[in-house]
Amino acid sequence: MSSLNSLFNRSTFGTKCKTCLNLVISRIKLLRNRRELQLINMRKEMVQYLQTGQESIARIRVEHIIREQNILAAYEIVELFCEFVLARVPIVEVQKECPLELREAISSIIFASGRCSDLPELMHLRNLFTTKYGKEFVAGAMELRPDSGVNRTIIEKLSVKAPSGESKLKVLKAIAQEYNVEWDSSNTEAEFNKKYEDLLDGSASSVHQVQAPVIESSLVASASRDKPPVLISPVEDAGKPHVHGSPSSPAGSARAYAATKSNPSAQEHHSPAEEISCSSPSSSDALEKARVAIASATRASAAARAAAELAKVKITSQ
Repeated sequence: MSSLNSLFNRSTFGTKCKTCLNLVISRIKLLRNRRELQLINMRKEMVQYLQTGQESIARIRVEHIIREQNILAAYEIVELFCEFVLARVPIVEVQKECPLELREAISSIIFASGRCSDLPELMHLRNLFTTKYGKEFVAGAMELRPDSGVNRTIIEKLSVKAPSGESKLKVLKAIAQEYNVEWDSSNTEAEFNKKYEDLLDGSASSVHQVQAPVIESSLVASASRDKPPVLISPVEDAGKPHVHGSPSSPAGSARAYAATKSNPSAQEHHSPAEEISCSSPSSSDALEKARVAIASATRASAAARAAAELAKVKITSQ
């Protein structure tokens, strides 16, 4: 069997799994040394911030220190699980289902593969376990399903959630005590104990108070704009002489006034069209033409009456 695998340049699941596990363990040791040196330098920088009174910067940089500490703790757990699985690879290779005693270790390795970019060998291990146990098993570990069995400590250490104020204050006090720094933590404690929700609510209420007069004034202005103009009804204006034509047209008003002077009866009797035109004036061209036509018809009727009276007078004189 081994000769056939070597012939086709393939290896068994156990061989691949052992190779990847050994690579992960050796890489974790290298990364641990590098990150520990980096963490020491970050803690020394934190001491300088505390000594110079730059607490605002220290409150931000302490989150990076906590994240580095969490990554180192997660690497340590992953290394222990890899060594545990490496010692039991023959059992994993023989059984089709995941053994109960290895479920937590294998699920934790699969979960860490998507969150530890510095360990690419974990991705190869996840692919091997996908081929061995199926996609549902791997998806359960990645999505943290109830029956996944992922270690709770590694979930907390690899979480992207921001650290709490208590944990940040604890780390700052530990650094100050380690390097014998005299630091008054009262300001930092007050800053961490602030409830930012209350601050947001207060700012929102102040914004509403500032905007209230503006809103009221805008409502008054809009109400004055939306108020309809006062119109004089025909009943109230019955005693006044009706002027035909648009108020903005001097020619129309002059013609209407001449017609009413020549025909006194026109002042007493008005057609419905004239009343409508007087009660609802408009500046459109169509209404203006209608008023002009009505005025010309009134003048024509007055001229016809005058001609008829003249004819009667001539007949009687003959």
